[in-house]
Amino acid sequence: MYLHLGQGTVVPFSSIIGVFDLDNASSSHITRAFLGTAEKTGNVVNAADDIPKSFVLCSENGKTTVYLSQLASATLLRRSESGAIDQASDE
Repeated sequence: MYLHLGQGTVVPFSSIIGVFDLDNASSSHITRAFLGTAEKTGNVVNAADDIPKSFVLCSENGKTTVYLSQLASATLLRRSESGAIDQASDE
């Protein structure tokens, strides 16, 4: 199962560590430092056509990736709970 983050970007639901509101989370200096480090190391994927509203932290195969999304964290949560998750077979 996959979660669509916008701009054609999907992530495996099993790889998602957390979904965060960018305005609220970035008020912490620790989060800002984390996001800055992730950007410097090339671990940020911009899935936002406009100003990002949330970020999704994923870990897959030992690699941590931060996805910026123009969708609000509440919207992403509703998508995950409502079954608006794209389903694909693992064949």
